[in-house]
Amino acid sequence: MNLGELPAEFTPNTNISPGQLVPVVINPENREVSLYRWGLIPGWAKDAKIGYKMFNARAETIAEKPSFRVPFQKRRCLILADGFYEWKNEGGKKTPYLFALKERRPFTFAGLWDLWRDASGNEVRSCTIITTTPNDLISRFHDRMPVILDEQSRWSWLGSGNLDQMKSYLVPIDPGRMADPIPVVLSSR
Repeated sequence: MNLGELPAEFTPNTNISPGQLVPVVINPENREVSLYRWGLIPGWAKDAKIGYKMFNARAETIAEKPSFRVPFQKRRCLILADGFYEWKNEGGKKTPYLFALKERRPFTFAGLWDLWRDASGNEVRSCTIITTTPNDLISRFHDRMPVILDEQSRWSWLGSGNLDQMKSYLVPIDPGRMADPIPVVLSSR
């Protein structure tokens, strides 16, 4: 992906949840990887807890929603991953399934970021993953999926292109690029 080094404090995690740190790129020139809190905390928020509710942003409404409108215009990011989970109800029991690309290489989600300051002036950089309608593979598991940017659109997403162009990237990835989902057992925290 031609990225900078991962931060020394980054610890790979197979089960990241909102509030934890995720690797993010915001600059297409230096492609430096930083760690941001997953769950967007808008700069105007009174309490950081709002981030636990804003870990995803719907592609269809990011240009209108107050929490996402300005970040969509000015603070787009790439969120690095090598897979994600969707849960399927099977006989009254929810089973997590791992989704990844066929080549099992890392990829980037389309994301938004923001900077928030608490009452003491401490800064928190946070982000959200943009979701869209599911492709045929994911639709058997969930009615949404994260936007996975391909190699061509990845760096344009971080650029200063017009917003209609940016919206054109917010589509489901071709299901033919994805590996078959794998049921997994997640360890408890």
